[in-house]
Order: sequence, then C-alpha cells, then structure tokens
Amino acid sequence: MTDKELYKTVEIALEEIRPFLKNDGGDIELVSIEDQKLVKVKLLGTCIDCSVNQMTLKSGVEMTIKKHAPQIEQVINIRA
Repeated sequence: MTDKELYKTVEIALEEIRPFLKNDGGDIELVSIEDQKLVKVKLLGTCIDCSVNQMTLKSGVEMTIKKHAPQIEQVINIRA
C-alpha cells in the first residue's frame, strides 16, 4: 500500500469513529503516519481533557484503524 493509499484508508477509519466522538462534543484529526506503522492523531473538543480519552484512543480509534490497516502498530495522541 502506498503512503497515499494508507493515508486515505486511515481517514476512512477515522470517519467511522468520528460520529461517536462528535456525539460527545469531540473530534479527531489525522496529523501524520510514520513508516507506515505509527499514526499520530490529535484529539479535539471535549476529547482533549476527557478522563477516558486514552481508553477511547486504544479501544476505539486504534482498534478501528487496525481493522482497516493491519500494518499499523500504534496510534498516539499528540498535544499541540
């Protein structure tokens, strides 16, 4: 899979989980993909300070991305 295809695949995965985040007043932005293994995202809105955002990141976001792109090993949240 090319970098461009992977980026598009990850965006599709994020679109799948985005309605759940928006329902709670949050959102997510794809920042970068490194070495086709590490996805960096930025949680937005109420997700920034949510007490369960790490659980959401691992159980929701990372799991959904890996379902679409199994070569992804890790998803991390960056803070601006």
